[in-house]
Amino acid sequence: MNIHPTAIVDPKAELADDVEVHPFTIIGPHVQLGAGTVVGPHCVIQGRTVVGENNHFFSGAQIGVLSQDLKHRKGLVGRAEIGNNNCFREHVTVSASTMTSYDEEHRVTSIGSGCLFMAYSHIAHDCHIGDQVVMANCASLAGHVDVEDHAILGGLSGIHQECVVGKLSFVGGMSRVTKDVPPFMIVEGNPARCCGPNSVGLRRAGLDQEARGLIKNMYRIISRHDLNTTQALHEIEAQLAETPERDYFVDFFRKSIRGVTV
Repeated sequence: MNIHPTAIVDPKAELADDVEVHPFTIIGPHVQLGAGTVVGPHCVIQGRTVVGENNHFFSGAQIGVLSQDLKHRKGLVGRAEIGNNNCFREHVTVSASTMTSYDEEHRVTSIGSGCLFMAYSHIAHDCHIGDQVVMANCASLAGHVDVEDHAILGGLSGIHQECVVGKLSFVGGMSRVTKDVPPFMIVEGNPARCCGPNSVGLRRAGLDQEARGLIKNMYRIISRHDLNTTQALHEIEAQLAETPERDYFVDFFRKSIRGVTV
């Protein structure tokens, strides 16, 4: 291990042999860091935080720290789990899960693999982030937000508690999102509204022309003013061929708790 002499690493922390820890960083007793991980200067990694391999934390990142939730019971240590090959830029904050009793061991803030979190982005307690997610500068998640695979959140965007950001969606910069973000779509504005399919993101993800055309038709139906959501979903099932994209899109709407941005 390459640990700078000014870093404070608790003896109980578990670090792989090739982990780098830069100056003035603090790593707590319950932390586990996987192989190839680099922790930049002035970082803090606390809580019961498990970090996978080849993650890079740039200067000032605060990972697994005490949640900003008044319900958290003093003395309990929240959890955070991070996958592989993620990049946390300057001053990114990731809160550990909120714990109100010893019976809440199931609660965790989780992040998948291959994500990019740009400077000052914030992931609150009990959020769940998928794979290949990008959060631009100062994008912020309130507690209990789910962000699915390949979603992109623009700079200064804010996501309300309990919202779900669907896979392959794009949230425009400075958007205020108070309902779920439908998969495959672009959402932007204050308040946020759905602007149509995320065409560039869908092509980059390798969806063929037929799949992209089906998604475009689903948007045309769900955005019709003469249909409510239930009617629009029935129309989608009646008119469009059954595909994984269609079934996932319809199921996303039907499972929504906060409602979906359209």
